[in-house]
Amino acid sequence: MISIEQALNSILAEVSPVETIDTLPLAEALGRVLATDQHSDLDVPPADNSAMDGYAFKSSSLKQDQDNWLPLHQRVAAGHSPAALPEGSAARIFTGGEIPSGADTVVMQEQCQEKDGLVLVPSTKPVGNNVRPRGQDIQRGDKVLSRGKKLAPQDLGLLASIGKAEVGVSRRLKVAIVSTGDELVNPGEALGPGKIYNSNRFTLTGLLSSMGIDVVETHLVEDTLDATEQALSHAAAHADCVISTGGVSVGDEDHVKPAIEKLGQLALWKIAIKPGKPLAFGDIKGTPFFGLPGNPVSVFITFAILVRPYLQARQGQTVGKLRTLPLQSNFSSTANPKRQEYIRVKIDDDGRVDSYRTQSSGALSSTAWADALAIIPAGTAVNVGDTLAVIPFSELFN
Repeated sequence: MISIEQALNSILAEVSPVETIDTLPLAEALGRVLATDQHSDLDVPPADNSAMDGYAFKSSSLKQDQDNWLPLHQRVAAGHSPAALPEGSAARIFTGGEIPSGADTVVMQEQCQEKDGLVLVPSTKPVGNNVRPRGQDIQRGDKVLSRGKKLAPQDLGLLASIGKAEVGVSRRLKVAIVSTGDELVNPGEALGPGKIYNSNRFTLTGLLSSMGIDVVETHLVEDTLDATEQALSHAAAHADCVISTGGVSVGDEDHVKPAIEKLGQLALWKIAIKPGKPLAFGDIKGTPFFGLPGNPVSVFITFAILVRPYLQARQGQTVGKLRTLPLQSNFSSTANPKRQEYIRVKIDDDGRVDSYRTQSSGALSSTAWADALAIIPAGTAVNVGDTLAVIPFSELFN
């Protein structure tokens, strides 16, 4: 077995990001990956403007230690260009209104008194008070977003603020899913003796869809070498990546490994991870391939830790190190001497973590109950009160 870090480094070293760029209207780009750096062609805001409703004037025109009644010269609402402000006068101005030439300060309306075309303003306000200067947020030429950024709602707003109507993003990946096992039937079909429902297909479809990836094919394959070869070969011809579940161990009915060795090559097999040791990575006639274990929790964990970063990088997305939280444990567990474990946990109101009642790789209910994974390094026992590195699901599935 190789370590998780070694496996991930080897997998990411094989990534060739997609090169095709889709140009999309901004409103359709949510969740897509930026194909190029984005720079601003303008200043934001484009001119000095008022941060609130009030009165604009030149601070040097005020006399200290006495009432300052200034004649009102104009009214400035947002979206309208003001005239130059004469020395010794003031402008009624509203939030977002452009600061007139000749003014440098705004005092909020609650601190002023207006009467008979004059306004009384305090004499102690500093220069620039309540003025948002031109380019305060963004200056012309600034890089506002970097290539590889997965676009969030606030990113769309940022691009809109610099006038972008459309944006270039990496094309969506196409992934095929191959489920192996004579025991599997699809939901909605009769569940005969010895059969179970194929949950892995739906877990993977949901995980892939949440990443903005198109699931182009799904195959349910009987446990024969010939059927496995045919399904994998067909899937590889129509997808950017193939993910299979089941059949990657060493039993008599495990045909994925020999099929891959015949159709392509196997770069990795057996990772020091629990759950999920029998994970395979390679290619089928040049198409990248992941062979995940058949147990449903193993599928969930190995996808999150090893497959997801590969697919992110393949889409051109910048892949960062997973951020963890240092949280105390409410449970204890014995050490696994060889494999790093990912325990399904829930974060309580005190910021501590509880373990699900069973950590079996077949207990898919643990993944729906949990909201995080606690990382337990190989050879490490856990005692109540120990501080653990915890990955919130929000870090893994967004």
